[in-house]
Amino acid sequence: MSKPDTKFAHALLRQHFSGVAPERIVTGVRTFPARMRADLHTAIETLFGDDDCVLALVGLHKRGWHETLDFPTLCEAGQHAIMVGPLQYEEVEIGEERPVRCLKNALWLLERDGLRHAMILSEAFDMMTHARETHIEIAALAGPDAEALASRYFAVLEDAVAKAGCYRGKVLSLESRRSYSGKASGILVHKLRSVGRDEIILPKSTLDVLERNVFEFFDRREALARLGMSVKKGLLFYGPPGTGKTHSIHYLASRLKDHTTLLVTAEQMGILSDYMSLARLLQPSILVIEDADLIARNRMQMGSVCEEVLLNQLLNEMDGLREDAEVLFILTTNRPETLETALASRPGRIDQAIEFPLPDAEGRRKLVELYARGLKVPAEVMATIIKRTDQVSASFIKELMRRAAQFRLARGADPKLEAVDIEQALDELLVSGGRLNAALLGADPEAAGS
Repeated sequence: MSKPDTKFAHALLRQHFSGVAPERIVTGVRTFPARMRADLHTAIETLFGDDDCVLALVGLHKRGWHETLDFPTLCEAGQHAIMVGPLQYEEVEIGEERPVRCLKNALWLLERDGLRHAMILSEAFDMMTHARETHIEIAALAGPDAEALASRYFAVLEDAVAKAGCYRGKVLSLESRRSYSGKASGILVHKLRSVGRDEIILPKSTLDVLERNVFEFFDRREALARLGMSVKKGLLFYGPPGTGKTHSIHYLASRLKDHTTLLVTAEQMGILSDYMSLARLLQPSILVIEDADLIARNRMQMGSVCEEVLLNQLLNEMDGLREDAEVLFILTTNRPETLETALASRPGRIDQAIEFPLPDAEGRRKLVELYARGLKVPAEVMATIIKRTDQVSASFIKELMRRAAQFRLARGADPKLEAVDIEQALDELLVSGGRLNAALLGADPEAAGS
């Protein structure tokens, strides 16, 4: 691969195409979402991994951030000439040990089977939608060989983006800002702790309904499709805060390694269509909308047209999926009574509501065993905890065990809990912290602690 002997793109292209007039050159163009650039650049490396076909690779300097560099732009001379220079890379996180290094604006001068051609990569910006894109253009002397070559290149790139190998099977959310590390995001990959079945402390009936509507449904999805039945599904998780709704979603994501999980927060509902595009691309997928009551509450309780627009967008997106779309919707709420009936009471949008109740005595015992970690809990202390924690959430018990451990360690004692550790922890959580602290941790101070 040689170094260019000119600082302008137009001169470099004229040398590469041996004086062929620009009007005899034809180009093919594809535009890809910028958030898929990690897969796109991985495919480009595959295409041009053989340096024999790459005569030169140079960076391109844009005149403005909104400009898209294409073949006619690069052919301009004079004061509008595009300068070439060092290659610029952007590191894109994909949740692996190393990020993917992606070129920003670049020009490849290529020759394959005697056919000289060029590829332009440019960051692009859609002025109508304000979306970042990646512009790819293949330029070659007009003719069937050029068309076949461009088609072959684009097929490789389109296949890589469709497979989305960098993100498939991961837990994702969309991110428009940069991380504090300075690396690009676009798609944020979450590293969730793996949650096993023994860590899901729910009533047996609740866990049975959950697994039947997820795991068993997925196991029979192909058979259902052959019968002509829909394979998309909607679930509603509801119950008081801290009862395991989000924890159970982590469990599902841990078990369904072949599914891509997309996490949507209420403030991101404005880009729901982008999430839906990803859900379709990465199916089988799970689309999780937490605190759905914030954007899907009853129309009579809405305070603005904007709120109704977001609700309608959610309903339209759920209705717009094809029946064969392998997408599972999971909506969570702490206030099911406030949900819009058009969402919560219509099969095809929500097919099953699953209640996550406050744990009963047996549930609280299992939660203490789960969150005790390295602590030893004698039978009499366990009995005290169960008695004193009526009407509390799983989150409350988790914090109770940590607080009790803190009091135990403050005395420099062994890890065997005593009643005094629990009494001090309960006092701080339910009494000293006030009613607000108890409510934040998912406890009814009048029922608990008695």
